[in-house]
Amino acid sequence: MQKLEKQAGKLILEDNSVFCGYFFGAKKPAAGEVVFNTGMVGYPESLTDPSYKGQILVLTYPLIGNYGIPGYDREDGLLKYFQSESVQVEGLIIADCSFEYSHWNAKKSLPAWLAEYNIPGIYGIDTRKLTKKLRKKGTMLGKIVYDGKDIEFADQNKTNLVKEVSIKTPIEYKKGRKRIVLIDCGTKNNIIGAFIKRNITVIRCPWDHDFSKDKTDGIVISSGPGDPKMCQATVENIRKSLKKNIPILGICLGSQILGLAAGANTYKLKYGHRSQNQPCIEKGTKKCYITAQNHGYAVDSKTLSGDWKEWFYNNNDGTNEGIFHKSKPFFGTQFHPEASPGPDDTEFLFDKLLKVIR
Repeated sequence: MQKLEKQAGKLILEDNSVFCGYFFGAKKPAAGEVVFNTGMVGYPESLTDPSYKGQILVLTYPLIGNYGIPGYDREDGLLKYFQSESVQVEGLIIADCSFEYSHWNAKKSLPAWLAEYNIPGIYGIDTRKLTKKLRKKGTMLGKIVYDGKDIEFADQNKTNLVKEVSIKTPIEYKKGRKRIVLIDCGTKNNIIGAFIKRNITVIRCPWDHDFSKDKTDGIVISSGPGDPKMCQATVENIRKSLKKNIPILGICLGSQILGLAAGANTYKLKYGHRSQNQPCIEKGTKKCYITAQNHGYAVDSKTLSGDWKEWFYNNNDGTNEGIFHKSKPFFGTQFHPEASPGPDDTEFLFDKLLKVIR
């Protein structure tokens, strides 16, 4: 497999700084919020995570694409090696791209896969310098410029990204007798798979679906992209559910939505948490879990009412990583217990929900 002729491309940030490199994947302009992920592996899972919708992703690991892209095998109706049905990022920025790959399960190269989904990438970028800028100044808007074709900066956090990535009509994954409603705010396939393998039937619903009349033993609010305050229909539906005793688990964006429904506030982090190596402390204990994360917003734990408590916090910056109700079966985590990619150290949280399902 030969590397194609180099074609120059640029990443331009809203502060007018320019990073030059070469195109791979689709050759087209793109715009979005520029964010970075410090994980060493897991690019097929990360690139198909709907939480990256509206974002240009910078991968800090210096070599990307060396193990290629797996095939489209399915299990229980879900793509086995990806977290959604398509590549979700607006664009990809890396230091070095492997046009040749080697892995027993690989079917194609990363450049070929991105081209298939019409997603542009740029390699040859000094991602260390770029990441240091984003850490210092905070997440910025950016645009990928190709062949002199410019494009406007786009702050997609001002739109309802969840509406774009959520399903339109309910889907049932029939398994066991117990049933949960999964509110799809941009769910990852592995969240669904975590319940299927526990013999739980999953009713996957659109983000604004009124599930108050649905027969369910529990509610899960999925992860997803953007500002949780854009999901007012979901917040209101959860607020109504809090008046009942149906167990609720919120994951990432879902935890933020749960916090808003409980009366707390959320805010935008300076540059977010995106990696598979975030240390989280369970408050009141000496337990530290290494977790997978992908979010740019957080619950302000100081705004929680007296019925709620902070459950976990991030050991790097002290921000909230989980909340729970003192007496009712409602809880959420900012990190991803389903991993994919990342460690599955906190997968026990799914079992915690099942224990309180009657």
